[in-house]
Amino acid sequence: MQVLKVKYALWAADHLRAIKFYQETFGAELQFEMEVWSELTVLGSTLGIHGGGEGKRTWTGLSFQVADVMGGIEEVKANGGGLVREPEEEDGMVHLAFCFDTEGNEFMLTQKRA
Repeated sequence: MQVLKVKYALWAADHLRAIKFYQETFGAELQFEMEVWSELTVLGSTLGIHGGGEGKRTWTGLSFQVADVMGGIEEVKANGGGLVREPEEEDGMVHLAFCFDTEGNEFMLTQKRA
């Protein structure tokens, strides 16, 4: 089998709102947009946004490593997402946060430990 691309698919009740969230929060670049399926890239990784979702809270397994988890949390919230639960401090700093996007898709923000 010849693999041409790996994509990570997310469901969205409002696919345009989801596209905007990932563009504004993670700097995702829109590759193409259709009514039911759109693709964005973040650092060479492809996120597919599939319309027709129910907007229910769903764990995705998606994770974004960022330079500053606390700053990332603020951006997630500013762009319509939120926290699954308040992050816990470990070794004097926050290394991990469980978040959700505008469509209820849960993901992690992680920060490399020193």
